Amino acid sequence: MASSIPGPVALPESRYDLNTYWGRVRHCAEIADPTMLLTTEADLKQARDIISAYRHGKLKEPTPEFWYAKKQLDSTVHPDTGDTVLLPFRMSSNVLSNLLVTTGMLTPGMGTMGTVFWQWANQSLNVAVNSANSNKSHPMSTQQLVTNYTAAVTASCGVAVGLNKLVPRLKNLSANTKMVLGRLVPFAAVVSAGVINVFLMRGNEIRKGITVYDSNGDEVGKSKKAAFLAVGETALSRVINATPIMVIPPLIMVRLQKGPLKGKRFAVQSLVQLVVITATAFAALPFALGVFPQYQAINVKKLEPELSEKKDRDGKVIQQVYFNRGM
Repeated sequence: MASSIPGPVALPESRYDLNTYWGRVRHCAEIADPTMLLTTEADLKQARDIISAYRHGKLKEPTPEFWYAKKQLDSTVHPDTGDTVLLPFRMSSNVLSNLLVTTGMLTPGMGTMGTVFWQWANQSLNVAVNSANSNKSHPMSTQQLVTNYTAAVTASCGVAVGLNKLVPRLKNLSANTKMVLGRLVPFAAVVSAGVINVFLMRGNEIRKGITVYDSNGDEVGKSKKAAFLAVGETALSRVINATPIMVIPPLIMVRLQKGPLKGKRFAVQSLVQLVVITATAFAALPFALGVFPQYQAINVKKLEPELSEKKDRDGKVIQQVYFNRGM
């Protein structure tokens, strides 16, 4: 993110009002813009120079070039470290990176091995995205990463396989209802494992606290309460993000397979499903991401007592602090 560029002048968070949901949706649409995947290291260097010029007062007002440079950095660079996030794990690659595994998970009649494979693939991708975009106040050890990864994969596979075996045994349900419930099994598995994944992958943040900053971008201290809020919101965002992509396409496909796609070849049905998933993902992602702001403020009175009397560089008592929620 552009916030990783140092300087005495504070950056505007966005060209949109992030205090409103619609403003966050428009902001998230920019961060998730897949054209940002074409950003090169030379582009990032130029973007850093433009942002640095603003932060040191050489650029007095935000210009179109400034906003574009900020967009490039916000969609490509980690806000805590300033490092370039590996391409498949950037938010601008979210839809494309998830497209294959989502299509695989939503394919009906895969059997136990197919279910396990696609849940494993999805959680592997989730772990990589969580690790690449999490708050970096407390880096995770390799042992912790492996342990948490194993737990997340076990949870997702267990839920998916268990529900796939349970749904056909449900009595007093019509065949159509069982079919719909069966199509929603991947959603239940993804949501439950996604929540577990977030809390496991970011458990260090809750135990040790995350760094909070004042309005000048200076570190104020570490807060466990801010960490719990950040991780909790991220876990809830996993549910919100997964809901449209894992629920809408299966329900649409059930309807299509009873109508226009009835009797069509598997390849044709798979292609239509891919198109439906892609369209839903691109349309829904900014609305899901915009529910919670990534970089947000909180009153120090809601945090640990030792933070309540901290002063900024001008000697004023700090009323609000800011933290990176992570993705």
